[in-house]
Amino acid sequence: MLPTEAESELLDCAFDLVQQSSALAAPLSIPVQEELGRLVRSMNCYYSNFIEGHQTQPRDIERALARNFDGNERQRDLQHEAVAHIEVQKSIDFGIDTPDAWPTSEVYVRWLHREFCKRLPDRLLWVKSADSDRLVQVIPGEFRKDLVRVGQHWPPGANSLAAFMRRFEEAYEPKRLSKVQQLLSAAAGHHRLLWIHPFVDGNGRVARLMSHALLLRLGVGSSLWSVSRGLARAVDRYKSALTYADAPRRNDLDGRGALSAEGLRDFCRFFLEVCADQVDFMRKLLQPGEIIRRIELYVNDEVAARRLPKGSFEMLRAAFYQGEVPRGRAPEITGYEERRARETVSALIEKGLLLAKGPRSTLTLGFPMFVLERWLPTLYPIDPATIP
Repeated sequence: MLPTEAESELLDCAFDLVQQSSALAAPLSIPVQEELGRLVRSMNCYYSNFIEGHQTQPRDIERALARNFDGNERQRDLQHEAVAHIEVQKSIDFGIDTPDAWPTSEVYVRWLHREFCKRLPDRLLWVKSADSDRLVQVIPGEFRKDLVRVGQHWPPGANSLAAFMRRFEEAYEPKRLSKVQQLLSAAAGHHRLLWIHPFVDGNGRVARLMSHALLLRLGVGSSLWSVSRGLARAVDRYKSALTYADAPRRNDLDGRGALSAEGLRDFCRFFLEVCADQVDFMRKLLQPGEIIRRIELYVNDEVAARRLPKGSFEMLRAAFYQGEVPRGRAPEITGYEERRARETVSALIEKGLLLAKGPRSTLTLGFPMFVLERWLPTLYPIDPATIP
């Protein structure tokens, strides 16, 4: 269920991930972190959908979150799926999931599946049986009662699921594990849950959400980065690594369990390297000086095209660095008299570049979808047909 801690490569991967993640959020104000977290949840959903073979474009996700659903039934279903994923991850990020249950517990795994599936249209809760063309209903939070097949892998029979899940929960109980083992359990548990495949459908998404929740609880994950982006960018390697870890023990030197210890070790190394790569990607993307530089270039172009008023950059810069800006400071920040300063603020709010909860509330920085290619390039693919 876990590779040995003595594997120096895994220790290096774990140490690298902890070191990089600890510095990710430090330069950013809390309001900016929260707004970026909202954006990353949409990104996480986009890439998780990609892994499942579902193409839901960022703008479709944004429209769905505004309850503006497509007229095409298939596209509308994918939008509902996206919203379900984002809402479940939001519960995780805000700590309103099931705080008394550890992410690798049966209670938590069932909760993830139930919360995701109960938000889906009924027609997405029916799948074909592995051994016939009959339709099998996906019941939110309930373990499967049928055989399933995943590629060449036949997961355990339905009658064995309770025993396998008890073992899963026991093996990853945090009180039994060292700090390094707890971090390795985010990787190993990801594979082992997919190997068990407890639900008729939705196991991949549950496994990725479970890993996200576990990394968050361990203080390594955050709302500012997504493992799904890394797995999607290496989707063929991801699936190959899962398959390799599915293999039975090859010889007496390949562990003492039923499955290959080498396969599990290789998957854990791959998973931790993907996590570290994504933290590093976001760390570089979110460098304050670079974000401000990109915002300034964007605003200069918009002001030159008369789509934004002068003084816009100064307001956005203040919101970025200070987190919250009182409206009354707009004249001081822009250098304009009160009326013109108010007009500048109104123009920025109208475009979603500044956010305000009420007519007199403080101002925070917004990251609307239309500025992402300029402010946060490569976060989403520029060409919808490819992943950068």
